[in-house]
Amino acid sequence: MSDKVMSPQEAVARFIHDGDHISLGGFTIVRNPMGLAYEIIRQKIKNLHIYVHSQGQAFDLLIGAGCIKAMEFAYGGTARFSPSGGIRFRKAIEEGRVRFEDYTNHQMVLRFLAGAMGVPFLPLKGVLETDVIRKWGFDETFRQQAAGVANKKLAIIKNPFALRGIEENIILVPAIHPDVTLLHVQKADPQGTCRIEGLTFADVEQAKAARRLIVSCEELVSRDEMRKDPDRNQIPFFIVDAVVPLPYGAHPTACNGYYDYDDDHLLFYGKEARSDEGFQKYLDEFVFGVTSHQEYLDRIGSDRLDALKADPVLGYRPRSLRY
Repeated sequence: MSDKVMSPQEAVARFIHDGDHISLGGFTIVRNPMGLAYEIIRQKIKNLHIYVHSQGQAFDLLIGAGCIKAMEFAYGGTARFSPSGGIRFRKAIEEGRVRFEDYTNHQMVLRFLAGAMGVPFLPLKGVLETDVIRKWGFDETFRQQAAGVANKKLAIIKNPFALRGIEENIILVPAIHPDVTLLHVQKADPQGTCRIEGLTFADVEQAKAARRLIVSCEELVSRDEMRKDPDRNQIPFFIVDAVVPLPYGAHPTACNGYYDYDDDHLLFYGKEARSDEGFQKYLDEFVFGVTSHQEYLDRIGSDRLDALKADPVLGYRPRSLRY
């Protein structure tokens, strides 16, 4: 088995290109693949079509930096730290700079699961009387012209297996097959076997649905280490294309068992990102103003990073803002 260890620069340059369809793992302010997102911005990759379940900081930065032209998602925002939701995300929507299609959280999970299973769609019940069903973001022209986009948001059919005398509708949602999925995990070995500690969200389904998979990790460990508790490994090596060792690679979002989200930094970002000038200043300082992940960490400061370390029992830092 080959060694798949790469730098973030090499992994992004090799596997992500203008116009690709990508998905991001993590959830709002937990395990966002931030180090990889920063590198996409530095390499000025554009016109990405993005899929997320419920994303936050990485999603907002990529949209603000002009990397994304279209998105399919259930939720975008960073809760307490951006009171209006994802600030650059919201601004891009309001100004019509990105196309978007919104689904429920359940629907997005099923879409990734369908991609992972290799089936064209999956069925579900519920939300039939909501605007999620009635309002479509992508028009027919865009769906016909955009490569890789499903020709319908969803379909409603009669349940072919309903009991006699009962009629009911079910919804079909299309599978997602990203060109590349980006995840941040706690542990990986050089061949790509990965372990996520804590909630996995839709990460495993996103990983298996993708044609290519880039994983950044807090710790690069040996194969023997990963074999000690194989039942705790969720992602097999044979679907992984690149392993990127990146301690604090999810900062300023959290990584369960290692560090909590950086409330001070997220509040600072929320303030800066409200204006175009402030957002550009943020990029200049924390993205374009550094040439490596280590330089980024040096800019954050070792004292601040140490203060974020998680309680070894709880998996998070009890002193972080929770309201």
